[in-house]
Parts: sequence; C-alpha cells; structure tokens
Amino acid sequence: MIQIHPTAIVAPEARIGADCTIGAYCLVGPDVVLGDGCRLHPHAIIEGHTQLGAGNEIFSFACIGGRSQDLKWKGGITRVRIGDHNIFREYSTVHSATADGHETVVGSHNFFLANTHIAHDVRVGSHVIMSNLVALAGHVTVDDHAVIGGMSAVHQFVRIGRRSMVGGCTKVTQDVAPFMMVDGNPGSTRFINKIGLERSGLPPETVSALAKAYKMLFRGGLTTAEAVERILTDLPSGPELTHLVEFVRTTQRGLAR
Repeated sequence: MIQIHPTAIVAPEARIGADCTIGAYCLVGPDVVLGDGCRLHPHAIIEGHTQLGAGNEIFSFACIGGRSQDLKWKGGITRVRIGDHNIFREYSTVHSATADGHETVVGSHNFFLANTHIAHDVRVGSHVIMSNLVALAGHVTVDDHAVIGGMSAVHQFVRIGRRSMVGGCTKVTQDVAPFMMVDGNPGSTRFINKIGLERSGLPPETVSALAKAYKMLFRGGLTTAEAVERILTDLPSGPELTHLVEFVRTTQRGLAR
C-alpha cells in the first residue's frame, strides 16, 4: 500500500513502487521512479530524471536529482540512478550529471550522513559511509566499502579506493589507494586501513601482505613503478594485491602520499 501525505506534491507521471511512504510537504517530480518500499520523510525533494531502487530512505530536506552546479551545463536530459537500501540523512544532496545523456550513479547499502554532497557525474559504489558534511566534487569515484570521515572534501576526478578510509577534515586532492588510510591537509597515506580490513574478514596473511605493499609504495623510497615491481615479485599473489596494483597503474591524478 502506498501512503502519500495530503500535503505532499507528487506528479501524476511519477512512478511510485509498492509500499512507498511519502511524508508531509515532500515533492516528487514527473520523471522520478521510486522502487518498492522507499520512505520519504517530510520535506524531502526528489526531482529530475531520477531513479531509486527498493528500500531507500530519504530524510527531511534532502534534495536528490537536482540540476548540476557545473557551469558547463547546457541543458538536455541528465540523470541520477540510485540502487537499493540507501540512507540519505537530512540536507544531503545528489546532483544529476552535466552533459546530455550522462548520469550520476550511486550503488546500494550506502549511508550518507547529514549535509553530505554528491556532485555531478560522481560514481559511488556500495556499502560506502560518508559522514557529516563530506563533499564530493564532480566526476569523483568512490569504490565499495570506503569510509569518508566528516567535513572532508574530495577534489574532482579523484578516486577513493575499495575498503579505504579517509580521516575527518581531510583535503583529498589525489587518489586514495585501496585498503589504505588517508588523513591530513593535504591528505597523505598513513597506513593500511588495518581495523577495517580485519573487520571485513580478510585473513591475517592478506592484511600482512597489504601492510608490506604499503611500505613499498609509500615509505620505501621507490618510484611507483619500482614499488609495483617489488609487490609483484616479493609478495604472495592474491586478488587484493592484484586490485591494488591495477589501481596504482591506472591512476590519473597520482596517489595521495
């Protein structure tokens, strides 16, 4: 059963899934798709060409699907596509892409705390946590299981690697390597995300190998190419190290050191 408060404004063209709840004074635009079981708290706004999967919860004054703030925006159809079971707390914002036909994409099972901002053309994976007042500039990529501490700012086109952690109040201007912990202004890599990796269930030998890879990449006095070669020849192979090496090899902005 769909529950829509009488003060909410829901466009007749909007597609509302089963068991959705739309609270007082919400606004849902004509090109919005809400999956089954979504809940909009009072004053939430969903607009633009925006699609949400099942079980998403949008708290008061969150704005999802609004037009890009990018000055290069010239019109056209731009989209926001969001997966399942995400939480967007108060005043969080997700903007659509800039160029006609492009989209901003958010995966599933993410937690976006109050006042977080996801800008145009961003790609967020799944099981990501963004704490209060985190801001992602345009074209940022955040991989699965990353954690970004409160009041951190991420420069456009930066990548935040899988199972990494960014400390609070960090200025991130270069890529954050997978499995690492970055902190400071500007952000620098301090060590592996040891607690997070252990909690994820990775075996101790894998965590140990990643710690050795960290030393080769960031503390060994080696060039990036030399460090990668050492990782490949001196450490036991495994999917995590393979992923780390591929990330390092493909960085465009360089690594946060």
